[in-house]
Order: sequence, then C-alpha cells, then structure tokens
Amino acid sequence: QAQLEESGGGLVQAGGSLRLSCVDSGRIFGAYDMAWFRQLPGKEWQFLATLPVGGGRTDYADSVKGRFAASRDSAKATIFLQMNNLSPEDTSKYYCAAGKGGRSPRGYEYWGRGTQVTVSS
Repeated sequence: QAQLEESGGGLVQAGGSLRLSCVDSGRIFGAYDMAWFRQLPGKEWQFLATLPVGGGRTDYADSVKGRFAASRDSAKATIFLQMNNLSPEDTSKYYCAAGKGGRSPRGYEYWGRGTQVTVSS
C-alpha cells in the first residue's frame, strides 16, 4: 500500500513561492492517480490538482490554475507541487493522496500527514 509523506511546507511572504514534495515509500507509485488537496479552516477538503496514472493531463482547480504546477518524478516515486505568487489565503495544511482519482477526496484511499504552508501578508 502507499505510504505518503509530504515535505517542503513553511513560512513564506505573500508573493513568494514554495515547492512541496510527496514521496511514496510504499512501492505502489504508478498504480494510482496522485493528487494534492488542502484543508480549509472548517476542515473541508479543497482539491488542488490531480496527476493521472500513466502521465495523462494534469487537472487543476480553477482557483490555483496558472499559479500552481503539479509534476511527478516516477524514478523517485515523488510528486511535486510548485506554488507561485502565494497569498495569505493559501495558508493551509497541504496533503498528497493516492487512489482512483478525480476531484473528490473520496476518490483517494491513501493520504499523507500533510505539510503546513503559512503565507504572511
């Protein structure tokens, strides 16, 4: 099964950038669609991007399209989320997930523990 671990979060000023990483140590990379979500203050999940298994077209939420870019390094069993032009509204805990895919968190059965991103104004 997937064992996902995120890293790369931190404190950044508005307008800055961060690059998140998510490594799968469970040796299932390539068997599932991968995705990035963040959790809103009311604990609701917000979809950010999904990377289909096999390298299909990445799907982005409208709210991050053009600012965030998701990518993968299959050799390292790792996905990335490059986040540019960050604003305080992007402050959240960011999670990677693996599963059947789609924009709903219910489409993913494996989750990391998250990495905190804080954007100061």
